[in-house]
Amino acid sequence: MGNCGTREESAVAVVSHAHHQVQQLHMLSVGGRNGPPERKHSRSASDLSDSSSTTSRMGILEDSRKNAVLYTHVIAFTLFELETITKSFRSDYILGEGGFGTVYKGYIDENVRVGLKSLPVAVKVLNKEGLQGHREWLTEVNFLGQLRHSNLVKLIGYCCEDDHRLLVYEFMFRGSLENHLFRTIRLSSILVAHKHKGARFKMLGGTLVVRYAEATVPLSWATRMLIALGAAKGLAFLHNAERPVIYRDFKTSNILLDSDYTAKLSDFGLAKAGPQGDETHVSTRVMGTYGYAAPEYVMTGHLTARSDVYSFGVVLLELLTGRKSVDKTRPTREQSLVDWARPKLNDKRKMLQIIDPRLENQYSVRAAQKACSLAYYCLSQNPKARPLMSDVVETLEPLQSSSGAANEVSSSSSSSIVGETFSMGGITDYQMRRRFAGNVGDGPVCRSPNPNCSPGPPACRVR
Repeated sequence: MGNCGTREESAVAVVSHAHHQVQQLHMLSVGGRNGPPERKHSRSASDLSDSSSTTSRMGILEDSRKNAVLYTHVIAFTLFELETITKSFRSDYILGEGGFGTVYKGYIDENVRVGLKSLPVAVKVLNKEGLQGHREWLTEVNFLGQLRHSNLVKLIGYCCEDDHRLLVYEFMFRGSLENHLFRTIRLSSILVAHKHKGARFKMLGGTLVVRYAEATVPLSWATRMLIALGAAKGLAFLHNAERPVIYRDFKTSNILLDSDYTAKLSDFGLAKAGPQGDETHVSTRVMGTYGYAAPEYVMTGHLTARSDVYSFGVVLLELLTGRKSVDKTRPTREQSLVDWARPKLNDKRKMLQIIDPRLENQYSVRAAQKACSLAYYCLSQNPKARPLMSDVVETLEPLQSSSGAANEVSSSSSSSIVGETFSMGGITDYQMRRRFAGNVGDGPVCRSPNPNCSPGPPACRVR
């Protein structure tokens, strides 16, 4: 999973209670036939990408949207059922691979189990090595089994048989943000890659991978802002839940996109219940992904909702620049995106220089300045200087309408606006600074042996 720290406490206690927990999970699931299906699966998941016409594909998309809404309870699937819909986990059904295991495409309907509505799904199979995998699997079921939101990927069901652990999600037709932003898309995706001109093919680990040529149209500014808003809403929902949830692994590969580019958070294996009452933070072993984890969390293990805000700032920066959070192929000073870009985000003359050149100036300068300023505050070293995710949502919402408006100033006329004080959703830059940093107090002396450590305030309470 790209962990930047050691594993959490021993999972022995988790395993010893596993059977009891799984029994509780079955109470969340809908009743249904647990035996093997009597009929063969009539629709192959390959139909998703092999449809012969645009009309056919659009019909599948529309049916999927309608049917996904009907899945309101988590289903306990049998291993046989999931083997059936993935053709015994065939290699050409693989959607992706990660630290957790392998993800396969599949298709469920009444031929799998009576009463099920037709729905394309993604089946994640736990890598059996290590105890941490079971902990993450259980965490995902616990959180996604109870939390439902339009910007969280929907958990359709799970399977727990012997040492097999699987999760079944709604299928996200456009894959991950990482693939779209950094130009690597699997052929098995719903996007029929071979129909796109300029695509280059190669084998990578036995999987056919498509790497687009430079002629491919990148994500537009409006689409990037739409994705940023959707992801922000997902985080805000988690942070404002009755018992706050800290996502802890916010990154482009965990942001999935549906057919309309609606962003949904996936992979809740590292999520943690947030602090309650008088607690200011959750203390935990440092886990996450290098380049996205907040500096105070890496240094102290103190986890707060503002840790997620920092990670959001990194992803927003990736959307703005088209660069990866860490890229060892770039010059030394540019390998860390945050270190290279953040000093420029607070300079109206320099900030536009870091905008993804593939956008070819097709964006509003005002909107770009607002988004850059937001990223600047999200990436503050001081956690209390970062905005709440609800503030982030409020800031991004006005950019949705302005990003494509005809009366907005285009980037080609940036010289006439660079010196102006810009507003963010009706909030001036000065007011925004006060809003985001108004509660910042003096921080404690840094106790880290690292001489380069900069002191910061105690982690803030989740609100």
